[in-house]
Amino acid sequence: MIDSTLLTAIVDGLLALSGWEVFASLLGIGYVVFAARESQWCWPLAFISTLIYTVLFWEGQLPMQALLNFYYMAMAVYGYLLWQKQGKTEDVIAISKFTWLQQIAFLMVGSLLTFATAKYLISINASQSPFLDAGVTVFSVLNTILMARKVLQNWLYWIVIDGAAIQLYYQTGYYATIVMFSVYLVLAFLGYINWMKLYYRTQTA
Repeated sequence: MIDSTLLTAIVDGLLALSGWEVFASLLGIGYVVFAARESQWCWPLAFISTLIYTVLFWEGQLPMQALLNFYYMAMAVYGYLLWQKQGKTEDVIAISKFTWLQQIAFLMVGSLLTFATAKYLISINASQSPFLDAGVTVFSVLNTILMARKVLQNWLYWIVIDGAAIQLYYQTGYYATIVMFSVYLVLAFLGYINWMKLYYRTQTA
């Protein structure tokens, strides 16, 4: 059963939302929907959404999240240019899978970078949730590369990252962003199922 204090806080937060945060959240949801369909137009939506979030998080004194969204802006350009090649050349980016060894390496690198980043945040007293803040940032950075390269497991990693992000944004009062990441969780499941079908279809073709 949901605690009444928590429910009241969420309702009050939603009523006090910034229009820009709501707009950025809707664009973010559109980005994931288009990405699940392998549409290159997911990236322009991501660019605009993350541009808005960069400003919002910087003004809200969440520098790590502002830097993360600034990085997302660059990756949106990279992802668009990469996926745009599919309609122009034979160099089609096919969905691929990480081996178990690659997944272990990915998780180890991400964990080490998370620990180092969190220790730095602690040393300068820059975050109220240093490990959560660092983990969401580091793994989001790494996983965005996997998504742009169409690695199937990126959707599974997003499920975990989105869950952690929901907790982080609840602590900092970004309630529309919590709604967006809750939708992200569902879309990540759907995206994984869709990409998995596409992957095995190409394997049997």
